[in-house]
Amino acid sequence: MTRTSDREDISTKQQKIADLARGAPQMVLNTLAHHMDLLWMEEAYRRTRKDGAVGVDGVTAAAYEERLHENLSDLLERFKRGCYRAPPVRRAHIPKDGTKKTRPIGIPTLEDKILQRAVLMALEPIYEQDFLDCSYGFRPRRSAHQALEALWRGLMSIGGGWVIDLDIQSFFDSMDRKHLAAFLDQRVRDGVIRRAMGKWMQAGVMEEGVVTYPERGSPQGGVISPLMSNIYLHEVLDQWFEQEVKPRLRGRAFMVRFADDALLAFAREEDARRVLEVLPKRFERFGLTLHPEKTRLVDFRSPARTGGGSGSQRERRFDLLGFTHYWGRSRTGRWVVQRKTAKARFSRALRQIGDWCRRHRHLPVAEQQQALGRKLRGHDAYYGITGNARALSRFRHEAKRRWHKWLNRRSRATRLNWSAFTRLLQRYPLPPPRVVHSVYVA
Repeated sequence: MTRTSDREDISTKQQKIADLARGAPQMVLNTLAHHMDLLWMEEAYRRTRKDGAVGVDGVTAAAYEERLHENLSDLLERFKRGCYRAPPVRRAHIPKDGTKKTRPIGIPTLEDKILQRAVLMALEPIYEQDFLDCSYGFRPRRSAHQALEALWRGLMSIGGGWVIDLDIQSFFDSMDRKHLAAFLDQRVRDGVIRRAMGKWMQAGVMEEGVVTYPERGSPQGGVISPLMSNIYLHEVLDQWFEQEVKPRLRGRAFMVRFADDALLAFAREEDARRVLEVLPKRFERFGLTLHPEKTRLVDFRSPARTGGGSGSQRERRFDLLGFTHYWGRSRTGRWVVQRKTAKARFSRALRQIGDWCRRHRHLPVAEQQQALGRKLRGHDAYYGITGNARALSRFRHEAKRRWHKWLNRRSRATRLNWSAFTRLLQRYPLPPPRVVHSVYVA
């Protein structure tokens, strides 16, 4: 496995790639694969998640590690000779927030994950020099909370304004491969890497034992898929908005994008309506479709400007990254943009707590307490932001109710009323709600 000195050597190679890309933003890079050697592959394996579901070949990390050096050497050789065959991804379906619909996820083989990680390590330093500040999803040293912070500051600076809540219909299944190839041609034409990327795009999808070969899209779930989606939307949306749209506007505007979720905010209504009118045409040009019901224009102006009371604020809200954004009063009485856990996310997280309590109700109470404590701290790690304390407290209360419910089903002979359960909580307490991401902490 790679040592610290080897990782530093790989980091140095990546920095050289980044420096070259930054110094020549119009340059097309024709040779990259020569940076990828056995140490590079070992580092890619180290960064690859080992506990994920297995792909169509059924190979686990434990089995692959038995001959790790030989396996990685063989994989590298097949990759550079062009003999690597990308196997179909195994399709699984996961439920969407608060609906009966599911989201298709592609599960590559372990070897596919390793090679995709290795290619990602070569491409990421290039495109990190090109991507704009408005893009936050699946990029190194960028997070959803940074996107939320940028959104909050932007909305406060324009007094809320007019917001286009943008939703792309089946984005990963709709990407046009010819357009993606053209976008890649602008920056990377290394034959070895491009050949492998083409194979991944056309590898096919296995579902219930049947392999199909869609003509469009990229299976969501692959290691390389987030980068390809960022490259696609960087060209289709980010650069277009920054270079062509904003110079033509009469007022201020900004955008925040996290993967295929994007929000465009405008200080003036006429600017927002003009952009909303041309957005479908822009996306249609590249094979994408905006969801007709979910894409909407929201009047998100501050009540301080419109003179609206709380009743008129019901429609002045939108969801992004698991939070509902709305106007509320601060402690000093002024209107500020506030965030609370989105209803669908709240329900989903609570349902997961209840399912866990049901499945593990016969474990010792101390073990249940420790596991539930970890889950609640994990919930706070994402949703614990300034202004969301009420939702955090309500989540704790509802989680306790579900724990109480399933503890009562351990035995017909023993029943816990709420008073007895409260006494049990004194002995096995759950962690209190905690604001992890505070605007008051520098």
